[in-house]
Amino acid sequence: MSNRTKVAIGGVVVGLILLHWIPLWLFFLIIVGIPVAGYLALDSSQRRRLRRAGRRQIGR
Repeated sequence: MSNRTKVAIGGVVVGLILLHWIPLWLFFLIIVGIPVAGYLALDSSQRRRLRRAGRRQIGR
């Protein structure tokens, strides 16, 4: 099993534990808020590069 698989499984387990302990609305706020905060932390050139890479992968 690769390290990425172990991290993914660990993330799912932590997510299920958090879902049990915190309210549903707070769980969804965390799920959406972390990627949005990460995207907003990028500067404009990094955002452009990310959008370009995303488009390239869609069209394969």
